[in-house]
Parts: sequence; C-alpha cells; structure tokens
Amino acid sequence: MVADKQRIREKVWKRLEEEKAGRFPFPLKGRIPNFKGAERAALRVTELEAYSSARTVKVNPDAPQLPLRARILKDGKTLLIPTPRLKAGFIRIRPEAVPRGEERKAASLSHMKTYGSVLPLDRIPRIDLIVVGSVALHRDGRRLGKGEGYADREYAILRELGNPGVPVVSTVHSLQLVEDEIPVEPHDLTVDWIATEDELFPTHSPHPKPAGLDWERVSDQEKEKMPVLREIEELTRK
Repeated sequence: MVADKQRIREKVWKRLEEEKAGRFPFPLKGRIPNFKGAERAALRVTELEAYSSARTVKVNPDAPQLPLRARILKDGKTLLIPTPRLKAGFIRIRPEAVPRGEERKAASLSHMKTYGSVLPLDRIPRIDLIVVGSVALHRDGRRLGKGEGYADREYAILRELGNPGVPVVSTVHSLQLVEDEIPVEPHDLTVDWIATEDELFPTHSPHPKPAGLDWERVSDQEKEKMPVLREIEELTRK
C-alpha cells in the first residue's frame, strides 16, 4: 500500500516537472509542490459558502497555499497555521494584527510568528474551515500528501480537542488530479472540495474522516518528535 501511494506521488511530481507547471521552491519532489495558478485556485476557494461564513480558517504552511492564507487575512478572518512538523503546535494570526498591505508577509512561513502567536492547545478556537495541501487528489476526495501524515494527524488532533467536523478543501494544479486508486486507511484525511487553477468542485467523498486520534497508532517515538501529542494525551485524560 505504501509503495502504491509513493508511485502515485512520483508520477505527479514528474508530471508537474515535465509540463513546467511547478514553481519555486524546487525541487518539487518530496514536498507539497508549488504550482503556477495557485492564486487562481485560492480565489476559487473564496467562492465557497463555507469560506464566506467562516471566522477562523486553518491552512497548512506550504508555499502553494500562501496566496490563500494572505487572502484570509485580507478578508478579515482569523488564520490558524500549524507550525512545521507541529513542533510548536498552532499559530494564530488575527487580521487586526496585520497592517493593510502586509497580509502576504504575515502569512509567510518566515514571518508568521512575528504577526501571530503560538496558542496553547486548550485555547484553540473553533475552526470553521480547513485547507490542506496535497501532492495528488482523486476527484472523489481521496488524497495523498508528501507521505509524513501531518495533515491527517492535525485534523485528528483538532477533532480530539473537540472541534466539530468541518469542510476540508485542497488547492492543487489540475495536473495533480489522478484517476489512480488511491488506497484509504481509517486515519487518512479526505477532502470535500477541490480548487484548481481551472475549476472548483465538490468531491462527495464517501470516505469518513478521522473522528480523533487513534492512540494505538501513536508511538512513544512520535510523542517525542511531536510534544503536542503528549499535551493532548494529558488534556484528554483530565
């Protein structure tokens, strides 16, 4: 199963390179690939009713989602960004803390801590919409990230902390849409909407999302690498 997923990732990275659809940072391989048309894909997300009504939006910190993170702040919404590898939990950036014209800078990986603050897990606000990056997507909502499982784990953490199930959207280049049979395991996160440079469409995914953390799958080694897991374990015990 792992081999099947990696084969699909490799195919997509290669396709983006051959079609010259990717953009900085390079190489595209091994990461959530940035792509030409990311701004158009971001704009399509703003067409969603779930976006219009959202007050707080969680978005991954990768390069292709930077235009959407900036737009969220411009639209007066609170932005929640997981720190890389979740080592410091989540950063909240309030729109009132960002001077007009500095939204893109504030939403960037290198400056988000300057404009925002790290939130204790017990103070994370209700999140109304979740945006994830992807390497490959099937039109029925099945998703592949870069293989480290952080988006899946972050969603499960938020559910574990009491956030209700909310819509999940991903922005990708149309070349990242695949017809391959992407394997789905119980901990895998699927998406409800897909936005590309050309279209926005619902997936009507039949696959359930994680309702929380599967503690049997969380090793002591993972708790060392991601201290937030120990914090959550303690919070849930209380």
